[in-house]
Amino acid sequence: MKRYIFGVLLAVTVLTLTGCTKSSGFDKLDQWTESWKKGQQTYFGYPCNQQSALHDFYEWYVGTGLDRVNLNNAGDPMTDHPWSMSTQAFEREVIEFFTPLYGFDKDDVWGIVTYSGTDGNNHGIYFGANDLMNRTGQLPIVYVSDEAHYSNMRLCDLQHLDVRLIKSDAMGRMIPEELEASLDTTRPALIVYAMGSTFKGAIDDIEALNAVLAKHPSMETYRHVDAALFGGYLPFTEHQRMVSSKEMHFESIAISGHKFFGIDSPSGLFLCTRKVYDNQNNFNVTYLNGNMKMISCSRDAVQPLKFWWLIQKVGYDQWSKQANQMLDCTAYLEQELKKIGWPCWRNEYSNTVFFRRPSPELCSLYNLALGYDEAFGGELAHLVVMQHVTKEKIDGFVKRLTND
Repeated sequence: MKRYIFGVLLAVTVLTLTGCTKSSGFDKLDQWTESWKKGQQTYFGYPCNQQSALHDFYEWYVGTGLDRVNLNNAGDPMTDHPWSMSTQAFEREVIEFFTPLYGFDKDDVWGIVTYSGTDGNNHGIYFGANDLMNRTGQLPIVYVSDEAHYSNMRLCDLQHLDVRLIKSDAMGRMIPEELEASLDTTRPALIVYAMGSTFKGAIDDIEALNAVLAKHPSMETYRHVDAALFGGYLPFTEHQRMVSSKEMHFESIAISGHKFFGIDSPSGLFLCTRKVYDNQNNFNVTYLNGNMKMISCSRDAVQPLKFWWLIQKVGYDQWSKQANQMLDCTAYLEQELKKIGWPCWRNEYSNTVFFRRPSPELCSLYNLALGYDEAFGGELAHLVVMQHVTKEKIDGFVKRLTND
């Protein structure tokens, strides 16, 4: 029964992605599919690429019969192991492709394809805490902006780590002076940098914050970057240095796969230096060649195939074109909102514009994410310019906003 239900859902996904309107035979499912396809056209408030390039992936996947095979990426993808029913060879190639884009050396990197950006942050905080504990004998204090994604605070709670929320400025960036005032230099520091805050799309000034840490050379530090959305498109722009370990001197980074890259379900990447990975607590698992340092044992084997497929089908040049088109359209949206006198704001390097909240009807139609900040007049909404948010669609949105 489970295999039958999975087969139906997979078939509906294939039909939807290929534009086929064939009925599934289930009215409830068909109605949901039509509603989803209609809403996809005005899905502006959340960072999802609605132009996924995976339609032919599913044709191949079902056509080869892999939908009837149980694959499992148990263990470390960066080392050989005896478990053959996996896609870890492809997972390793995915990590190798992204290694230079995030400023890591090919001989000093470790990584995995994760379940989500939160899974990547979980590994970053876990690896950072272990690394600092094994270096100093003390658990660290975690420092993170009060406007960073809530998963970071929740993960610190999950791992029973002390956390200090650092005040951010009006645009959502961690304030260096506030970090310095909050530092406890008697304990190691685990800093989580936001590379795109949740609502305002703010990027913490990593260089300024690193300068604060440099004033305390005796304090051991670990720096993790939560780059969920921005870590997807920035490597393909002139701003690549913003997500470079060499340039920004961070130890690990987490990126989402279901945002810029267009993977159709939550996934992501986690990369760190090999030195950090080697300093993790090892669990001797003989059937996995004794190498088990990541959090999860069984891991999704299909997501690495999707990442690998997109690298082959889309690749660097097309991602670069998409990334720059997104930033161009973001500037266009900001310009058009200002033309009609609608209060709006945008952070540098960001594809997110936040603005005075329109009517509930318009917020619902465009699936706008809602926020509130007295510094900007109270009720706000934001629009995230992804690949499917074209200038033509922006014109339609601004026209409706004018008449709102």
